[in-house]
Amino acid sequence: MKYVFTIGMFSKINRITTKTLRHYDEIGLLKPEHVDEFTGYRYYTTSQLVDLHKILTLKQMGLSLNDIKEVLENPKAIDLFLKLKEEDVLRTIEAEKAKLLQIRSYLSCREGEYEKMYTPIIKELPEVIVASMRQVVENYGVFFHLCPNVMAKEMERLGCVCAVPEYCFNIYHDGEYKEKDIDVEICEAVTEMKEDSDILKFKKIDKVPSAVCVLHKGPYERLGEAYAFVFNWIKENNYEVLDHPRESYIDGIWNKESAEDWLTELQVPVRLKVD
Repeated sequence: MKYVFTIGMFSKINRITTKTLRHYDEIGLLKPEHVDEFTGYRYYTTSQLVDLHKILTLKQMGLSLNDIKEVLENPKAIDLFLKLKEEDVLRTIEAEKAKLLQIRSYLSCREGEYEKMYTPIIKELPEVIVASMRQVVENYGVFFHLCPNVMAKEMERLGCVCAVPEYCFNIYHDGEYKEKDIDVEICEAVTEMKEDSDILKFKKIDKVPSAVCVLHKGPYERLGEAYAFVFNWIKENNYEVLDHPRESYIDGIWNKESAEDWLTELQVPVRLKVD
C-alpha cells in the first residue's frame, strides 16, 4: 500500500477539518483508502492528495459538492459545469458593480446639493395591465388639470377596477423636454382588460428588469430637477437608457393640500453598458 495518512494528518496536510473529510466520505465524494474494521479509523494515501486538491480547487471556483461529485464521476462534464459557473460569476460581478455604483453615488449625493433631495435606487418595474390615454396637450397646466379628470370619468364608465397597490404613471413620448404640444400617455394599472373606447386603450406593459428611480417631493414644476439629477447619474455610472421615463404619482392634489407635499417617483428603464 502507498504511504498511509491518518485522517488527522491528512487534514493537517490539506488544511481542512476532519469533520469535512468525514462529510466527504459520507456523501461518497472522497472515501478513505482504508477503514480499520475494529477501530473505525480512516486512512488516506498519497494518491488521494491529487483527488482532494481537485475537489478543493473546484470548490473554490464555486461549484457545489453535488456538481463536483458529478464532475469526478464524469470528467467530460467539467467544461459544461465551468462554463455555467463562469456565466454565474459574471452575473454576480455585474450585480456587485451595480451595488458599488449605488454606494459611490449615495456618498457623492450626501456631499452635494442633492443630499436631502434625491437618492437613486435600481429596481424592477412590474408587468402591468393598464388603461391608457395618450394625447398631445398644449402645455403641462392643461394636462395636469384636465386629462386626469377625463380619464377618471371614462374608467368609471367602463367599470375599471384599479390594481392594488395602485400604480399611476405618465410616459412622455417626445424623447426630449417640451413646453408645449406635449405627447403624453397617462397609464393606470387595472385588474383586467376592457374594450377600447374613443378615450381609453387597454394593453399589457412588460416588466422592466431594472430602472433608476428617484423620489421627488414638491410641485411638478420642479420635476426638471429630478430629471437633471437622474440623467446625470445614469451617465456618470455607466448606464444607458432603454425606454421613455415614467412619472409615477404617489401623493398629489387628490390627497395633499400643499404642493410641497406632493410625491412623485421618476422611473427610467436602464441597463449597464457593456465594456
